[in-house]
Amino acid sequence: MSLSDDGGYGGDGHRGPETGQTRTRLPVDDGDLYGSGRRPRAGMSSRNLVTIVGVIVLLLAAIAFANRDGSGNSESGGDSPKDTGAGAARPTAPTGTKPVTGKNGQIASGFAKTEQGAESAAANYVVALSSDGMYTSDRRDAIVNAVYTPSAAAARKESLRKVYTDPKFLGRVGLKADGSAPGGMTFVSRANPAGTNTEKFEGTTAKVAVWYSQLFGLAGQGSQTPVAESWYTSTMELQWVDGDWKVAGFTQKAGPAPVGGDQTAATAKDMSKAVQGFGGFTYAR
Repeated sequence: MSLSDDGGYGGDGHRGPETGQTRTRLPVDDGDLYGSGRRPRAGMSSRNLVTIVGVIVLLLAAIAFANRDGSGNSESGGDSPKDTGAGAARPTAPTGTKPVTGKNGQIASGFAKTEQGAESAAANYVVALSSDGMYTSDRRDAIVNAVYTPSAAAARKESLRKVYTDPKFLGRVGLKADGSAPGGMTFVSRANPAGTNTEKFEGTTAKVAVWYSQLFGLAGQGSQTPVAESWYTSTMELQWVDGDWKVAGFTQKAGPAPVGGDQTAATAKDMSKAVQGFGGFTYAR
């Protein structure tokens, strides 16, 4: 509402026609001329006050909503009931649970019996099962025993042995018959998880997908299989066994792969130095 709509403070209606005299408007009720009967200016009306209050309420609601979703410093973080639904990806955030401190060989162990604990286990197990340790007999058996359930480990050892000792397979990737790299070469097989997603969680069982990139190949002068990057998604069926998460089975598919960046490939020497000089991570939430 404009000022001229309410009380004669605007427009031409406050002057008498052709008289040059000012017309005075008196209060329309019985109040005193200088008392409560005089109407306030519309510019300071209750409508403006309501608008201001409404803006403040909306602002406070927006702040509360942001904190609830984990954008603020709320202590609940990603552990609130609305954040733990299966299938809903969440950004990595502190959960309040202490990170794993145990090791089963060189593989993290002692994961929490929670959704986040299952995700951490799956990420670490993808790294272990994609490592160069799978290409030597003793290390492969140790990884399988640490990662799989006892029944799954017994079933998988023989099938994995056939894959990783197949001369044709080893020849294609440039390795010797015992799974080692030729002289002057560095064998690279390293997974780098980019994220996890719990597809199902039922207390003692979980189904977790891990999206990751993998560096694979031989770094060295004259390598016929130079180190390249590929992307995969592995979906793991996990079971809670003897106080930890273990793999009962998993499937793997290619991608999704991003567009390659416009970067110059490293030299064989630089790649070897990077692989030998930069260790991997333990993944825990």
